[in-house]
Amino acid sequence: MTMKNYVSLEFPAIAENVEFARVAVACFASQIDSFTLEEIDDIKLVVSEAVSNTVLHSYSVSGGIIRLSVMRDGGTLTVTVEDFGKGIEDVDQAKEPAFTTDPDRMGMGFTIMEALSDELRVSSVPGEGVKVEIKKIPHGTAKDSDEQEV
Repeated sequence: MTMKNYVSLEFPAIAENVEFARVAVACFASQIDSFTLEEIDDIKLVVSEAVSNTVLHSYSVSGGIIRLSVMRDGGTLTVTVEDFGKGIEDVDQAKEPAFTTDPDRMGMGFTIMEALSDELRVSSVPGEGVKVEIKKIPHGTAKDSDEQEV
């Protein structure tokens, strides 16, 4: 039987917590020995994008909450980033490369998340928030990575 392990955190949707979320998830992901350092870096980037999206777009005023959940089920890591803000009107449109509602942004967050994840699910109800679920499975082995660095 495969052991499941998980952690859930809630914190304010403020820029200072983007780095906290990345590091917390990276530490948790390191329980899966077969993730390479490159894959851990990918996980950190995906988490940064998901949490940054919430910080930048979900709440009109400060004080909103981000719920971050991470689960290990065998060799699969599942990260869920959820907010309770204004939501996304059209998720398919929001996932298109370079789509943005903020002209000061590049609109590549979902594109990056999709490229670096094995599975990405985005669900939203306008006025109720957004839930982003990211799955990552090791594709290399830590040994292979270490041997290549020598």
